[in-house]
Amino acid sequence: MTTFELFQRFSVALAIGLLIGLERGWHEREGTAGSSAGLRTHALSALLGATWGAIANETGPSGAIALGLAFTAFALVAAAYRLREIRHQGSFGMTTVVAAYSAFALGAYAVVGNYQIAAAAGITAMALLSLKRVLQEWLRKLTWIELRSAIVLLAMSFILLPILPNRSIKELLGLNPYEIWLMTIMIAAISFAGYIAVRIAGQRRGILITGVAAGLVSSTAVTVTLSRLAKEFPAQRNLATAGALAAGATMMTRVTAVVGIFNQQLMLALLPPLLAAATVTGLAAYVLMARQGNTSTGASELELKNPFELDTVLKFGALLALIMLLADLAKSTAGPSGLLGLAAVSGIADVDAITLAMSRQAGTDLALKTAAQAIAIAVAVNTFSKAAIAWMTGGRGPGIPMTVVAVLAVAAGTLALLLSPLPGASP
Repeated sequence: MTTFELFQRFSVALAIGLLIGLERGWHEREGTAGSSAGLRTHALSALLGATWGAIANETGPSGAIALGLAFTAFALVAAAYRLREIRHQGSFGMTTVVAAYSAFALGAYAVVGNYQIAAAAGITAMALLSLKRVLQEWLRKLTWIELRSAIVLLAMSFILLPILPNRSIKELLGLNPYEIWLMTIMIAAISFAGYIAVRIAGQRRGILITGVAAGLVSSTAVTVTLSRLAKEFPAQRNLATAGALAAGATMMTRVTAVVGIFNQQLMLALLPPLLAAATVTGLAAYVLMARQGNTSTGASELELKNPFELDTVLKFGALLALIMLLADLAKSTAGPSGLLGLAAVSGIADVDAITLAMSRQAGTDLALKTAAQAIAIAVAVNTFSKAAIAWMTGGRGPGIPMTVVAVLAVAAGTLALLLSPLPGASP
Protein backbone atom coordinates (compact mmCIF):
# COMPACT_ATOMS: atom_id res chain seq x y z
CA MET A 1 0.00 0.00 0.00
CA THR A 2 1.47 3.37 -1.06
CA THR A 3 1.80 6.32 1.29
CA PHE A 4 -0.86 8.24 -0.64
CA GLU A 5 -3.35 5.37 -0.42
CA LEU A 6 -2.66 4.94 3.28
CA PHE A 7 -3.21 8.65 3.83
CA GLN A 8 -6.44 8.42 1.85
CA ARG A 9 -7.72 5.53 3.98
CA PHE A 10 -6.80 7.29 7.23
CA SER A 11 -8.71 10.33 5.97
CA VAL A 12 -11.80 8.20 5.38
CA ALA A 13 -11.45 6.70 8.86
CA LEU A 14 -11.21 10.18 10.39
CA ALA A 15 -14.25 11.32 8.43
CA ILE A 16 -16.25 8.33 9.71
CA GLY A 17 -15.28 9.12 13.30
CA LEU A 18 -16.16 12.78 12.85
CA LEU A 19 -19.56 11.93 11.37
CA ILE A 20 -20.49 9.61 14.23
CA GLY A 21 -18.98 11.95 16.80
CA LEU A 22 -20.81 14.94 15.33
CA GLU A 23 -24.17 13.27 15.86
CA ARG A 24 -23.25 12.12 19.38
CA GLY A 25 -21.91 15.56 20.26
CA TRP A 26 -25.10 17.20 19.01
CA HIS A 27 -27.18 15.05 21.38
CA GLU A 28 -24.74 15.81 24.19
CA ARG A 29 -25.30 19.52 23.56
CA GLU A 30 -29.04 18.97 23.99
CA GLY A 31 -28.42 17.10 27.21
CA THR A 32 -29.85 13.83 25.89
CA ALA A 33 -26.60 11.89 25.84
CA GLY A 34 -23.73 11.28 28.21
CA SER A 35 -20.37 13.01 28.07
CA SER A 36 -18.11 9.96 27.94
CA ALA A 37 -17.97 9.89 24.13
CA GLY A 38 -18.46 12.91 21.94
CA LEU A 39 -17.00 14.39 18.78
CA ARG A 40 -13.31 14.09 19.70
CA THR A 41 -13.65 10.65 21.31
CA HIS A 42 -15.30 9.08 18.26
CA ALA A 43 -12.84 10.72 15.86
CA LEU A 44 -9.93 9.42 17.92
CA SER A 45 -11.57 5.98 18.16
CA ALA A 46 -11.77 5.77 14.37
CA LEU A 47 -8.14 6.85 14.04
CA LEU A 48 -7.15 4.27 16.66
CA GLY A 49 -8.93 1.59 14.67
CA ALA A 50 -7.23 2.76 11.47
CA THR A 51 -3.84 2.65 13.18
CA TRP A 52 -4.32 -0.92 14.35
CA GLY A 53 -5.64 -1.78 10.89
CA ALA A 54 -2.43 -0.44 9.34
CA ILE A 55 -0.38 -2.46 11.84
CA ALA A 56 -2.36 -5.56 10.91
CA ASN A 57 -1.63 -4.97 7.23
CA GLU A 58 2.09 -4.68 7.90
CA THR A 59 2.50 -7.67 10.22
CA GLY A 60 0.36 -10.37 8.63
CA PRO A 61 -1.55 -12.99 10.70
CA SER A 62 -0.07 -11.83 14.00
CA GLY A 63 -1.25 -8.31 13.17
CA ALA A 64 -4.80 -9.53 12.69
CA ILE A 65 -4.67 -11.12 16.15
CA ALA A 66 -3.29 -7.88 17.56
CA LEU A 67 -6.13 -5.95 15.91
CA GLY A 68 -8.66 -8.27 17.52
CA LEU A 69 -7.04 -7.86 20.93
CA ALA A 70 -6.91 -4.08 20.51
CA PHE A 71 -10.62 -3.96 19.73
CA THR A 72 -11.36 -6.16 22.76
CA ALA A 73 -9.38 -3.86 25.05
CA PHE A 74 -11.06 -0.79 23.54
CA ALA A 75 -14.49 -2.37 23.96
CA LEU A 76 -13.87 -3.18 27.62
CA VAL A 77 -12.65 0.33 28.41
CA ALA A 78 -15.56 1.99 26.58
CA ALA A 79 -18.06 -0.30 28.30
CA ALA A 80 -16.51 0.44 31.71
CA TYR A 81 -16.77 4.19 31.23
CA ARG A 82 -20.34 3.88 29.95
CA LEU A 83 -21.25 1.75 32.99
CA ARG A 84 -19.89 4.43 35.36
CA GLU A 85 -21.86 7.04 33.43
CA ILE A 86 -25.09 5.05 33.64
CA ARG A 87 -24.66 4.61 37.39
CA HIS A 88 -23.97 8.30 37.84
CA GLN A 89 -26.91 9.48 35.73
CA GLY A 90 -29.34 6.74 36.70
CA SER A 91 -30.10 6.14 33.03
CA PHE A 92 -29.88 3.25 30.58
CA GLY A 93 -28.75 2.92 26.99
CA MET A 94 -26.17 1.18 24.83
CA THR A 95 -26.25 3.47 21.78
CA THR A 96 -23.23 5.54 22.81
CA VAL A 97 -20.95 2.58 23.44
CA VAL A 98 -22.10 0.79 20.26
CA ALA A 99 -21.40 3.99 18.31
CA ALA A 100 -17.85 4.01 19.72
CA TYR A 101 -17.40 0.35 18.74
CA SER A 102 -18.64 1.22 15.24
CA ALA A 103 -16.20 4.12 14.91
CA PHE A 104 -13.24 1.89 15.86
CA ALA A 105 -14.34 -1.03 13.66
CA LEU A 106 -15.14 1.10 10.60
CA GLY A 107 -11.89 3.01 11.03
CA ALA A 108 -10.01 -0.30 10.98
CA TYR A 109 -12.00 -1.59 8.00
CA ALA A 110 -11.29 1.60 6.06
CA VAL A 111 -7.61 0.56 6.14
CA VAL A 112 -7.76 -3.24 5.86
CA GLY A 113 -10.85 -3.53 3.63
CA ASN A 114 -12.91 -1.57 1.13
CA TYR A 115 -12.79 2.04 2.30
CA GLN A 116 -15.78 2.97 0.11
CA ILE A 117 -17.94 0.41 1.91
CA ALA A 118 -16.58 1.70 5.22
CA ALA A 119 -17.53 5.27 4.29
CA ALA A 120 -21.03 4.20 3.23
CA ALA A 121 -21.44 2.28 6.49
CA GLY A 122 -20.29 5.33 8.46
CA ILE A 123 -22.86 7.54 6.76
CA THR A 124 -25.53 4.91 7.42
CA ALA A 125 -24.52 4.74 11.08
CA MET A 126 -24.82 8.52 11.42
CA ALA A 127 -28.24 8.45 9.72
CA LEU A 128 -29.52 5.75 12.07
CA LEU A 129 -28.26 7.65 15.09
CA SER A 130 -29.80 10.94 13.97
CA LEU A 131 -33.17 9.34 13.13
CA LYS A 132 -33.75 8.22 16.69
CA ARG A 133 -36.91 10.25 17.24
CA VAL A 134 -38.33 9.44 13.80
CA LEU A 135 -37.77 5.72 14.27
CA GLN A 136 -39.23 5.78 17.77
CA GLU A 137 -42.32 7.60 16.47
CA TRP A 138 -42.64 5.06 13.67
CA LEU A 139 -42.42 2.18 16.13
CA ARG A 140 -45.17 3.75 18.22
CA LYS A 141 -47.41 3.85 15.15
CA LEU A 142 -46.47 0.35 13.99
CA THR A 143 -49.25 -2.20 14.32
CA TRP A 144 -49.00 -5.96 14.63
CA ILE A 145 -50.39 -6.34 11.11
CA GLU A 146 -47.59 -4.19 9.70
CA LEU A 147 -44.96 -6.04 11.72
CA ARG A 148 -46.36 -9.31 10.43
CA SER A 149 -46.19 -7.89 6.90
CA ALA A 150 -42.48 -7.17 7.35
CA ILE A 151 -41.99 -10.76 8.50
CA VAL A 152 -43.90 -11.97 5.42
CA LEU A 153 -41.63 -9.86 3.20
CA LEU A 154 -38.50 -11.34 4.77
CA ALA A 155 -39.85 -14.88 4.50
CA MET A 156 -40.87 -14.37 0.87
CA SER A 157 -37.48 -12.88 -0.01
CA PHE A 158 -34.97 -14.98 1.92
CA ILE A 159 -36.72 -18.30 2.62
CA LEU A 160 -39.15 -19.08 -0.19
CA LEU A 161 -37.55 -17.27 -3.15
CA PRO A 162 -34.14 -19.05 -3.01
CA ILE A 163 -35.72 -22.52 -3.13
CA LEU A 164 -37.97 -21.85 -6.13
CA PRO A 165 -36.70 -23.23 -9.47
CA ASN A 166 -35.38 -20.48 -11.70
CA ARG A 167 -36.42 -22.04 -15.01
CA SER A 168 -39.49 -22.58 -17.13
CA ILE A 169 -41.56 -25.49 -15.84
CA LYS A 170 -43.41 -27.48 -18.49
CA GLU A 171 -46.05 -28.64 -16.00
CA LEU A 172 -46.76 -24.96 -15.21
CA LEU A 173 -47.33 -24.13 -18.89
CA GLY A 174 -43.81 -22.77 -19.24
CA LEU A 175 -43.99 -20.34 -16.32
CA ASN A 176 -40.89 -19.55 -14.28
CA PRO A 177 -41.85 -19.75 -10.56
CA TYR A 178 -38.76 -17.83 -9.39
CA GLU A 179 -39.37 -15.01 -11.83
CA ILE A 180 -43.06 -14.66 -10.98
CA TRP A 181 -42.42 -14.69 -7.24
CA LEU A 182 -39.58 -12.16 -7.56
CA MET A 183 -41.81 -9.77 -9.50
CA THR A 184 -44.60 -10.28 -6.97
CA ILE A 185 -42.24 -9.39 -4.12
CA MET A 186 -40.95 -6.31 -5.91
CA ILE A 187 -44.36 -4.80 -6.67
CA ALA A 188 -45.67 -5.64 -3.20
CA ALA A 189 -42.58 -4.05 -1.62
CA ILE A 190 -43.06 -0.84 -3.63
CA SER A 191 -46.73 -0.73 -2.64
CA PHE A 192 -45.82 -1.45 0.99
CA ALA A 193 -43.42 1.49 0.94
CA GLY A 194 -46.30 3.73 -0.10
CA TYR A 195 -48.53 2.24 2.57
CA ILE A 196 -45.92 2.96 5.25
CA ALA A 197 -45.49 6.50 3.88
CA VAL A 198 -49.19 7.13 4.41
CA ARG A 199 -48.97 5.70 7.94
CA ILE A 200 -45.91 7.77 8.90
CA ALA A 201 -46.89 11.06 7.23
CA GLY A 202 -50.41 10.88 8.57
CA GLN A 203 -53.49 11.17 6.41
CA ARG A 204 -54.54 14.48 8.01
CA ARG A 205 -51.45 16.47 7.03
CA GLY A 206 -52.82 17.33 3.63
CA ILE A 207 -54.83 15.75 0.86
CA LEU A 208 -52.08 16.34 -1.69
CA ILE A 209 -49.50 14.46 0.39
CA THR A 210 -52.04 11.72 0.94
CA GLY A 211 -52.70 11.47 -2.79
CA VAL A 212 -49.00 11.22 -3.66
CA ALA A 213 -48.22 8.64 -0.96
CA ALA A 214 -51.38 6.59 -1.51
CA GLY A 215 -50.70 6.60 -5.26
CA LEU A 216 -47.80 4.25 -4.53
CA VAL A 217 -50.31 1.80 -3.06
CA SER A 218 -53.40 2.21 -5.23
CA SER A 219 -54.25 5.30 -7.26
CA THR A 220 -57.70 3.79 -7.92
CA ALA A 221 -58.47 3.43 -4.20
CA VAL A 222 -57.44 7.01 -3.42
CA THR A 223 -59.49 8.29 -6.38
CA VAL A 224 -62.60 6.66 -4.94
CA THR A 225 -61.96 8.14 -1.49
CA LEU A 226 -61.11 11.67 -2.63
CA SER A 227 -63.96 11.80 -5.16
CA ARG A 228 -66.37 10.93 -2.37
CA LEU A 229 -64.74 13.65 -0.26
CA ALA A 230 -65.24 16.18 -3.09
CA LYS A 231 -68.94 15.32 -3.19
CA GLU A 232 -69.39 15.57 0.58
CA PHE A 233 -67.43 18.86 0.87
CA PRO A 234 -68.04 20.92 -2.31
CA ALA A 235 -65.94 23.79 -0.94
CA GLN A 236 -62.92 21.45 -0.99
CA ARG A 237 -63.64 20.00 -4.42
CA ASN A 238 -60.53 21.39 -6.12
CA LEU A 239 -58.31 20.19 -3.30
CA ALA A 240 -59.72 16.66 -3.36
CA THR A 241 -59.50 16.48 -7.14
CA ALA A 242 -55.89 17.69 -6.99
CA GLY A 243 -55.10 14.84 -4.60
CA ALA A 244 -56.64 12.30 -6.98
CA LEU A 245 -54.65 13.73 -9.90
CA ALA A 246 -51.46 13.65 -7.82
CA ALA A 247 -52.14 9.94 -7.18
CA GLY A 248 -52.45 9.39 -10.94
CA ALA A 249 -49.15 11.16 -11.62
CA THR A 250 -47.53 9.05 -8.91
CA MET A 251 -48.89 5.89 -10.55
CA MET A 252 -47.23 6.85 -13.85
CA THR A 253 -43.94 7.51 -12.08
CA ARG A 254 -44.23 4.18 -10.26
CA VAL A 255 -44.75 2.31 -13.55
CA THR A 256 -41.55 3.89 -14.89
CA ALA A 257 -39.63 2.82 -11.79
CA VAL A 258 -40.98 -0.75 -11.90
CA VAL A 259 -40.07 -1.14 -15.57
CA GLY A 260 -36.61 0.24 -14.86
CA ILE A 261 -35.99 -2.46 -12.26
CA PHE A 262 -36.55 -5.28 -14.74
CA ASN A 263 -35.84 -3.80 -18.18
CA GLN A 264 -33.81 -0.59 -18.48
CA GLN A 265 -34.10 -0.49 -22.28
CA LEU A 266 -37.90 -0.59 -22.09
CA MET A 267 -37.85 2.11 -19.41
CA LEU A 268 -35.95 4.43 -21.78
CA ALA A 269 -38.64 3.81 -24.42
CA LEU A 270 -41.43 4.57 -21.94
CA LEU A 271 -39.80 7.50 -20.19
CA PRO A 272 -40.91 10.23 -22.69
CA PRO A 273 -44.63 9.29 -22.82
CA LEU A 274 -45.01 8.53 -19.13
CA LEU A 275 -43.05 11.62 -18.13
CA ALA A 276 -45.17 13.78 -20.45
CA ALA A 277 -48.43 12.34 -19.09
CA ALA A 278 -47.26 12.62 -15.49
CA THR A 279 -46.16 16.24 -16.05
CA VAL A 280 -49.56 17.23 -17.46
CA THR A 281 -51.35 15.47 -14.61
CA GLY A 282 -49.07 16.98 -11.97
CA LEU A 283 -49.43 20.51 -13.39
CA ALA A 284 -53.22 20.13 -13.37
CA ALA A 285 -53.06 19.09 -9.72
CA TYR A 286 -50.93 22.17 -8.97
CA VAL A 287 -53.40 24.49 -10.73
CA LEU A 288 -56.33 23.07 -8.78
CA MET A 289 -54.37 23.43 -5.55
CA ALA A 290 -53.69 27.10 -6.40
CA ARG A 291 -57.38 27.69 -7.09
CA GLN A 292 -58.27 26.21 -3.73
CA GLY A 293 -56.14 28.84 -1.98
CA ASN A 294 -55.21 28.45 1.65
CA THR A 295 -58.41 26.68 2.65
CA SER A 296 -57.73 23.10 3.64
CA THR A 297 -59.45 20.18 5.23
CA GLY A 298 -58.36 16.92 6.66
CA ALA A 299 -58.45 13.90 4.42
CA SER A 300 -60.92 11.23 5.27
CA GLU A 301 -59.44 8.04 6.56
CA LEU A 302 -58.21 6.06 3.58
CA GLU A 303 -59.01 2.41 3.94
CA LEU A 304 -55.92 1.19 2.09
CA LYS A 305 -55.41 -2.53 2.34
CA ASN A 306 -51.99 -3.65 3.51
CA PRO A 307 -50.30 -4.87 0.28
CA PHE A 308 -48.42 -7.57 2.22
CA GLU A 309 -51.50 -9.35 3.47
CA LEU A 310 -50.93 -12.93 2.33
CA ASP A 311 -54.18 -13.16 0.35
CA THR A 312 -53.30 -9.90 -1.46
CA VAL A 313 -49.85 -11.20 -2.37
CA LEU A 314 -51.19 -14.55 -3.60
CA LYS A 315 -53.95 -12.89 -5.63
CA PHE A 316 -51.48 -10.60 -7.33
CA GLY A 317 -49.13 -13.51 -8.02
CA ALA A 318 -52.01 -15.46 -9.58
CA LEU A 319 -53.05 -12.40 -11.63
CA LEU A 320 -49.47 -11.92 -12.82
CA ALA A 321 -49.19 -15.58 -13.87
CA LEU A 322 -52.53 -15.35 -15.70
CA ILE A 323 -51.52 -12.17 -17.53
CA MET A 324 -48.23 -13.80 -18.58
CA LEU A 325 -50.05 -16.85 -19.92
CA LEU A 326 -52.60 -14.70 -21.74
CA ALA A 327 -49.79 -12.54 -23.15
CA ASP A 328 -48.04 -15.62 -24.55
CA LEU A 329 -51.33 -16.87 -25.97
CA ALA A 330 -52.25 -13.52 -27.50
CA LYS A 331 -48.79 -13.16 -29.01
CA SER A 332 -48.86 -16.62 -30.59
CA THR A 333 -52.44 -16.39 -31.93
CA ALA A 334 -53.32 -12.76 -32.60
CA GLY A 335 -49.85 -11.22 -32.68
CA PRO A 336 -49.14 -7.67 -31.47
CA SER A 337 -52.80 -6.63 -31.83
CA GLY A 338 -53.81 -9.34 -29.37
CA LEU A 339 -51.28 -8.09 -26.82
CA LEU A 340 -52.50 -4.52 -27.16
CA GLY A 341 -56.09 -5.66 -26.64
CA LEU A 342 -55.05 -7.59 -23.54
CA ALA A 343 -53.26 -4.49 -22.23
CA ALA A 344 -56.39 -2.40 -22.74
CA VAL A 345 -58.57 -4.85 -20.83
CA SER A 346 -56.13 -5.39 -17.96
CA GLY A 347 -55.52 -1.64 -17.62
CA ILE A 348 -59.11 -1.05 -16.53
CA ALA A 349 -58.38 -2.24 -13.01
CA ASP A 350 -54.60 -2.72 -12.72
CA VAL A 351 -51.43 -1.70 -14.57
CA ASP A 352 -48.82 -3.59 -12.54
CA ALA A 353 -49.46 -7.09 -13.90
CA ILE A 354 -49.28 -6.14 -17.59
CA THR A 355 -46.30 -3.89 -16.83
CA LEU A 356 -44.34 -6.76 -15.32
CA ALA A 357 -45.37 -9.19 -18.07
CA MET A 358 -44.20 -6.82 -20.81
CA SER A 359 -40.99 -5.97 -18.94
CA ARG A 360 -40.16 -9.67 -18.83
CA GLN A 361 -40.69 -10.27 -22.56
CA ALA A 362 -39.50 -7.01 -24.11
CA GLY A 363 -36.29 -7.22 -26.06
CA THR A 364 -36.17 -11.03 -26.10
CA ASP A 365 -39.16 -12.69 -27.76
CA LEU A 366 -41.22 -9.48 -28.02
CA ALA A 367 -40.45 -6.28 -29.91
CA LEU A 368 -39.55 -3.38 -27.64
CA LYS A 369 -42.00 -1.14 -29.47
CA THR A 370 -44.92 -3.54 -28.90
CA ALA A 371 -44.12 -3.87 -25.20
CA ALA A 372 -43.90 -0.09 -24.80
CA GLN A 373 -47.20 0.39 -26.61
CA ALA A 374 -48.90 -2.24 -24.45
CA ILE A 375 -47.82 -0.60 -21.19
CA ALA A 376 -48.71 2.86 -22.51
CA ILE A 377 -52.20 1.62 -23.47
CA ALA A 378 -52.70 0.04 -20.03
CA VAL A 379 -51.73 3.32 -18.33
CA ALA A 380 -54.00 5.32 -20.67
CA VAL A 381 -56.98 3.03 -20.06
CA ASN A 382 -56.35 3.12 -16.32
CA THR A 383 -56.25 6.93 -16.43
CA PHE A 384 -59.63 7.09 -18.20
CA SER A 385 -60.94 4.42 -15.83
CA LYS A 386 -60.14 6.64 -12.82
CA ALA A 387 -61.88 9.57 -14.52
CA ALA A 388 -64.99 7.39 -14.90
CA ILE A 389 -64.72 6.36 -11.25
CA ALA A 390 -64.54 10.04 -10.26
CA TRP A 391 -67.76 10.69 -12.23
CA MET A 392 -69.58 7.77 -10.64
CA THR A 393 -68.34 8.42 -7.10
CA GLY A 394 -68.17 12.20 -6.87
CA GLY A 395 -70.31 13.48 -9.70
CA ARG A 396 -69.49 16.29 -12.10
CA GLY A 397 -67.35 18.17 -9.56
CA PRO A 398 -64.31 15.92 -9.74
CA GLY A 399 -65.50 14.08 -12.87
CA ILE A 400 -65.14 16.95 -15.35
CA PRO A 401 -61.58 18.02 -14.44
CA MET A 402 -60.45 14.40 -14.13
CA THR A 403 -61.78 13.65 -17.62
CA VAL A 404 -60.28 16.76 -19.19
CA VAL A 405 -56.89 16.09 -17.61
CA ALA A 406 -57.06 12.43 -18.68
CA VAL A 407 -57.59 13.47 -22.30
CA LEU A 408 -54.74 15.98 -22.18
CA ALA A 409 -52.37 13.58 -20.39
CA VAL A 410 -53.03 10.69 -22.78
CA ALA A 411 -52.68 13.03 -25.78
CA ALA A 412 -49.33 14.30 -24.47
CA GLY A 413 -48.14 10.76 -23.77
CA THR A 414 -49.22 9.53 -27.18
CA LEU A 415 -47.46 12.40 -28.95
CA ALA A 416 -44.29 11.77 -26.94
CA LEU A 417 -44.42 8.05 -27.72
CA LEU A 418 -44.77 8.75 -31.47
CA LEU A 419 -42.03 11.37 -31.61
CA SER A 420 -39.43 9.84 -29.30
CA PRO A 421 -36.81 7.56 -30.89
CA LEU A 422 -36.93 3.96 -29.70
CA PRO A 423 -33.64 2.94 -28.00
CA GLY A 424 -32.05 -0.24 -29.18
CA ALA A 425 -33.19 -2.57 -31.91
CA SER A 426 -36.15 -4.88 -31.93
CA PRO A 427 -35.45 -8.61 -31.90
